[in-house]
Amino acid sequence: MQLSVEISLYPLKDEYIPAIKGFIDRLNQHPQLQVLTNTMSTQVFGDYDLVMDTLKAEMRVSYEQFGRAIFVCKFIDGNLSPAATGNSDV
Repeated sequence: MQLSVEISLYPLKDEYIPAIKGFIDRLNQHPQLQVLTNTMSTQVFGDYDLVMDTLKAEMRVSYEQFGRAIFVCKFIDGNLSPAATGNSDV
């Protein structure tokens, strides 16, 4: 089963960029996932179990390294990445 996730990280501290950049960089270290980032959120596409296991692990690392933060996520089944749908405007 494939999964699409849109996720935004809001660290609760003044120095928020290192936490966001670190989270995105760690997601990009998983070559089996497709990760697209824009100014508002990061989208992650891939196998359901892999996406969920990766998010679980990387969210924990974020909390341990940077402290309190809010993650806002939207999940939908299927791979809705632009590459999979053939629509680069998604």
